[in-house]
Amino acid sequence: MTTLDSIQDPSDLKSCSLNELEQISDQIRAEMIDVVTQTGGHLGAGLGAVELTIALHYVFDSPNDLLVWDVGHQAYPHKLLTGRQDRFHTIRQEGGLSGFLSRDESIHDAFGAGHASTAISAALGMAVAKRLKNPKDDDRIVAIIGDGALTGGMAFEGLNNAGNLDIPFIVVLNDNEMSIAPNVGAMSKYLDRVRTDPRYTRGRDDVQAVLERLPQGELLVELGKRWKDSFKEFVYHRMMWEELGFTYLGPVAGHDIRELVAALKQAQRIDGPVFLHVVTEKGKG
Repeated sequence: MTTLDSIQDPSDLKSCSLNELEQISDQIRAEMIDVVTQTGGHLGAGLGAVELTIALHYVFDSPNDLLVWDVGHQAYPHKLLTGRQDRFHTIRQEGGLSGFLSRDESIHDAFGAGHASTAISAALGMAVAKRLKNPKDDDRIVAIIGDGALTGGMAFEGLNNAGNLDIPFIVVLNDNEMSIAPNVGAMSKYLDRVRTDPRYTRGRDDVQAVLERLPQGELLVELGKRWKDSFKEFVYHRMMWEELGFTYLGPVAGHDIRELVAALKQAQRIDGPVFLHVVTEKGKG
């Protein structure tokens, strides 16, 4: 049985079963809580990104594939999986591990930054540089950014540039509060206008009246409303990101390793910009 103690390099995860990966996620949370409650640090973001971090290292091949974390608050699990577990108790202490990512600290830290919203542009620059150096390079570059950081202007500059380039590039949104709501609100209002158009509402009311007269009609009406809400959610997310030039995948359950692995493998196969929307719970555990 593989345990966290036996993971000295991210490649060690590839021999684990999915059940073992789930157990390792529990061990990472326990280690983080034990250490950070003594040393201080950013606990909530990392606790919410445990399964996502495991899945990323399970699917991709760091440091050949580059994982670019925005800010670094969510990267404590990444540190534990990249050969720093024996020093994790020194995090944020003098002479100890950095509270952020550091290229001097590990070959698996592709990017170090103190400000938010920088990961997408940095990762895109790395992706372009790799293709210029070797057009046949098939390594993947992945930017992992939180929903708060995604509201920064630099993040949208990066998205705008990435969507215009025909190169493999993956953006993973670690969404724990839906801070992108203002950005998708315009699309939501547009769909609301469509739904309240008199031609639509008359037809909707006629159909609802017929359904309610049928056996189990109220159940059919309720199922119809749920489908409509789900369809609206699906359409406005997909439309917005695909207008930017990305293939949109998601939303994906961010604490289900099986679902995460499947989604990341799908993103890995796509030869172009991909936006993977992962929904997590900040501070889980």
